[in-house]
Amino acid sequence: MSEENNKPQEKLSKKENFLMVLKFVFCSTGAGIIQTVSFTLLNELSNRTDIFSFLPEKLINNEYGLFYFVALTLSVLFNFTVNRKFTFKSAANIPIAMLKVFGYYCVFTPASIWWGIALTNIGWNEYLVLAFTMLINLSTEYLFTRFVVYRNSVNTAVKSNENK
Repeated sequence: MSEENNKPQEKLSKKENFLMVLKFVFCSTGAGIIQTVSFTLLNELSNRTDIFSFLPEKLINNEYGLFYFVALTLSVLFNFTVNRKFTFKSAANIPIAMLKVFGYYCVFTPASIWWGIALTNIGWNEYLVLAFTMLINLSTEYLFTRFVVYRNSVNTAVKSNENK
């Protein structure tokens, strides 16, 4: 399979690329719902209870960062799984693909936590910050996933199944 992933792939038509973007947005909407609901639950629960009192105060000094990280992690797990099968139809090595996505999030997560905390500290609404961050994540993750993670393996799962 690794040989197959290194071969040049047939170029996708404009229509195929457009449909891939639509599928990615559709799947990412599900991930966005997971992220929004989990962030909202954590954020609203923290305002009403002492549920997070066991955590060190420094960790929850600005709760946005912690709650965003938990919500982002849940959405990434969903998004990776669904987009790999449905959008990109990739037969690429799963651990390697996961490592590449992990690399993306090693850069995106600290940056987005940093600007999220900075913006909420100056008075921006945490849900507005979350929405803008999710839009940035949607566009940059699509580009990274399409052109780095699955660059040479789009639709290879379909082809390998058809050959059987």
